[in-house]
Amino acid sequence: MTKDDLQFEEPEIIYIPDEDGNEEEFEVIMKFEVDGSDSKYMMVVPLASENDEEDEVYAFRYEEEGDDLKLYTIEDEEEWNMVEETFNTLLGEMEEN
Repeated sequence: MTKDDLQFEEPEIIYIPDEDGNEEEFEVIMKFEVDGSDSKYMMVVPLASENDEEDEVYAFRYEEEGDDLKLYTIEDEEEWNMVEETFNTLLGEMEEN
C-alpha cells in the first residue's frame, strides 16, 4: 500500500452510544497492536465536533467477532500509558513520511 492509496481510502466510521444511549459517530483514525500484548487498540475522533482544532482522541481496546465489534475502555493507567506511547510513536512515524 502506498501513501497515495491511504489518501483515497474511505474513512472507517463506527457508532458508540453515549451515557444517554444516543449513538454518536466516530471516525477510526488508527488501529494497532502493542508489542508484547495480544490486545488490539483503536483511536477514534468524534465526527460531530464543534471545533475541529480541538478534537479529542479516544482510545479503546477492541475485539472483533465476525461483524461484531466490542469496545472496552482503558482504565488501567499502565495500559493507558503503553497505548498513548505507541500511538504517539506511530503518529510521529506517519508525519515523517
